[in-house]
Amino acid sequence: MTAPTASIVPPLALTMGEPAGVGGEIALMAWRLRRERGLPAFFLIDDPTRLAALGPATGLDVPVREIATPAEAAGVFGDALPVLRQDLPAVVVPGRPDPANGGAVIASIDRAVSLVRQGRAAAMVTNPIQKSSLYAAGFRHPGHTEYLAHLAGLTDEPIMLLEGGGLRVALATIHVALKDVAGLLTQDVLLHTARVTYQALRRDFGIARPRLAVAALNPHAGEGGAMGREEIEIIAPAVAALQAEGLAVTGPLPADTLFHAGARATYDAVICQYHDQGLIPLKTLDFDTGVNITLGLPFIRTSPDHGTALSLAGTGKASPSSLVAALLSADRLARRRALAT
Repeated sequence: MTAPTASIVPPLALTMGEPAGVGGEIALMAWRLRRERGLPAFFLIDDPTRLAALGPATGLDVPVREIATPAEAAGVFGDALPVLRQDLPAVVVPGRPDPANGGAVIASIDRAVSLVRQGRAAAMVTNPIQKSSLYAAGFRHPGHTEYLAHLAGLTDEPIMLLEGGGLRVALATIHVALKDVAGLLTQDVLLHTARVTYQALRRDFGIARPRLAVAALNPHAGEGGAMGREEIEIIAPAVAALQAEGLAVTGPLPADTLFHAGARATYDAVICQYHDQGLIPLKTLDFDTGVNITLGLPFIRTSPDHGTALSLAGTGKASPSSLVAALLSADRLARRRALAT
């Protein structure tokens, strides 16, 4: 079976993100790299007026063209950055988020979800948001991932998977204090994380029989209970249950020996128990081009693995590498999912 041709694949939807951050300028930079990096057609849901001014202000000579529908993006993409209008009510000052623009940021996400669910966009790529600014505007979700789950009507939590440097890490717990992690870990949480990751690796990544490694929570995998009993009472039983289902899963494995080159060759993804357990090795291996991928959604969503970089906003010095990787990843995953359905 051959992959769908580019002419019949809808474009990718790229959200605005925090307008006072680097999202706009890295989108301009990514468009400039479209031929060099073989990027798929994408359109940005943003304010075309502010983007047209942002280019000259940052030394980025990028033509911006407003489109009325996503279907116009492919025809425009070769000559200009296609922009689906989302007006910003307040003037944007680089590096200074304004809660008055929070509604437009959220609307950009809402529209991308709607378009991808309608099949008018192949996948969505999200520029980084400034959560503190959105909270001030009334946003009531911990972050992007949780909000997307709400929009999708999910009853189960989606899974955050990060990919870069030949490593994939899926997180059992995400944005919580370290002191709370042990209390949040349950067999059900680990079973859900592993099952969603396994199925995504098969369907969206094209791995026929994924190999999962499950990291221990405590040093030395708890030393037989001397340094914690989570491995004995929670993680090992979950691994055994997954193995009984026929999944290729190993663990709990000490995290300090899990990420060197030899170990990475033995698995396709690691189930990590908390945020930094997975993000530190991944960003050490690949700080510039890591990609955040949300698993368990009824559509493909990727994102650059960095924040709004307010200190760089408006300088033209931010790197588009992670956004470029996120766009390429979204295109690849969307094509594979289309073939699997």
